[in-house]
This record gives sequence, structure tokens and C-alpha cells, in this order.
Amino acid sequence: MSDEDRSAQPHAVRRVNPAGLSPPRGFSHAVTATGSRLVFLAGQTALDGTGAVAAHTFPGQFRLALTNLLAALTAAGGTPADLARVTVYTTDVPAYRQHAAELGRIWRELAGRDYPAMAVIGAVRLWDEDAWVELDGTAVLP
Repeated sequence: MSDEDRSAQPHAVRRVNPAGLSPPRGFSHAVTATGSRLVFLAGQTALDGTGAVAAHTFPGQFRLALTNLLAALTAAGGTPADLARVTVYTTDVPAYRQHAAELGRIWRELAGRDYPAMAVIGAVRLWDEDAWVELDGTAVLP
């Protein structure tokens, strides 16, 4: 489907942020989805095409994991605006909090300002032992 065809259709994902809740920063409190196709995105870490962790800073790993997640989404026919839910798993929640402003800039650069419903979950370790962050998600395509 061309970008022109997509823009003519109502978007499948709508963000809902009630006034009575704390102001969302980098996420949406709720997302409604009325599309016709779900895309379930597997967890992505900072692996390069050879299967090796290719970033060795927390922001670098976040950037590459998000790049990989968006590449899978694009291959399935979606865009960042189609993301309804993203979960961030990290082995270092304090590092995530320490770098939150930079991670937000990376998100906006790669995915824009259409924030999905999100959660950050601390994990003892990830599948890739050298990975500190992993992202998975669900998208709804029109």
C-alpha cells in the first residue's frame, strides 16, 4: 500500500491520555486499535546482521534494538505510527532511568512522537547475554 493510500484511510491506532492521570512522557496511557491486521513483533536487541551485539553503551543498544524492531515492522508493512504496544526489558533499570532523556530523543528521531502504550520491565538477564535492553511490540495496521 502506498503512503498516499495509507493517508487516505483513518488510522487504526488512537492514543488516549486522560486528564486525570499523570502527564505521559514518552508513552501513552491507553491505545485503541481498530485495524484489520495485527503485527506481533519479536523481542529485538542490539544484534547486527551477524548475530553479534553491536553496541556497547546503553543508548547505543537502545538505538539498535529500536532500529531492529522498526525494521521488522517495516518488513511487515507497518510504520512507527502503527505501534500500539511496546515493552522494554532491561537488565539495568537504573541505567534506563539515567539515560531516559537520551532514549526519548532516540525514540523521537527513529519513531516520531506517536507513542504507544509502553512498559519498562527489569529482567535478570536477556537471551543475548551481552544485551542490556530488548524491545518487543504489537502494531495494528489499517
